[in-house]
Amino acid sequence: MAQVTILGAKGGPAVRKDGAMPTALLVQMGGVQIVVDCGLGVTRGLVQAGFDLRGLSQIVITHLHSDHVLELGPLIHTAWTTGLKTPLHIWGPPGLRAYWDGFMASMAFDCNLRVADEGRPPLGDLVQLHVLEEGAFDIGPVAAQALRVLHPPVLDCFALRLDAGGKSLCLSADTAHFPPLADLAHSADVLLHEAMLPQGVEAIIAKTGMGDQLRAHLANSHSTAAQAAQIATQAGVGHLVFYHIIPADDPAFGLPDWQAAIAGHWNGPFTLAHDGLTIEF
Repeated sequence: MAQVTILGAKGGPAVRKDGAMPTALLVQMGGVQIVVDCGLGVTRGLVQAGFDLRGLSQIVITHLHSDHVLELGPLIHTAWTTGLKTPLHIWGPPGLRAYWDGFMASMAFDCNLRVADEGRPPLGDLVQLHVLEEGAFDIGPVAAQALRVLHPPVLDCFALRLDAGGKSLCLSADTAHFPPLADLAHSADVLLHEAMLPQGVEAIIAKTGMGDQLRAHLANSHSTAAQAAQIATQAGVGHLVFYHIIPADDPAFGLPDWQAAIAGHWNGPFTLAHDGLTIEF
């Protein structure tokens, strides 16, 4: 059995009362636990899911927008203070090294003190960074494939496919409509695809106080629910799950709106993600 837990279901960095948290996933397959993206709230989400932070060993960051990487450093530091002593592998796009070096510089006083005063292994010695590029790589026994997707102005944003033990999971990361994604997701058991309700965009713009530039970004860099459903149909996946939902925290929009948006484009099993949801496959 394999499963994926949605630790954060919303798209974008803002958090609101009683709303979903930004993007983060916990994938469990092939006997490996992989955290994919580390938006704000990932640490608490993992703990609430019953994950032992001392066992943190594999992380993939799809791109460097804040709603995918903001809590990477704090997650790792918290795991270390919880008792992490074993190597931790992180895959991420070019630029991840600068993020990590900056985080370690910001926490130098605390890290040095805990090594000297509490006898912890140096945190920097545990972390091994790997540059995420297009193509195949292995995460332990899990066969992974990365595909650069269309998320302007970010150049290095990667969809992922993970295969192990006869099970397959594909996740889109953040992307505008991108037909090659259907090839990556071909016959996957589960496709997690980002999705946006066009009728919810104006509500987001009103809440944030932004204008034409945000509207243009959302239109040019993200997929509508209908477009995501078309990718799922073209790929022939077993189960379509919407994550990185835009909007995710507006009570004016609910499951019926998403179902209406995909009608005629997808007729298979469909799930609208929410924080804490676990999907087995």
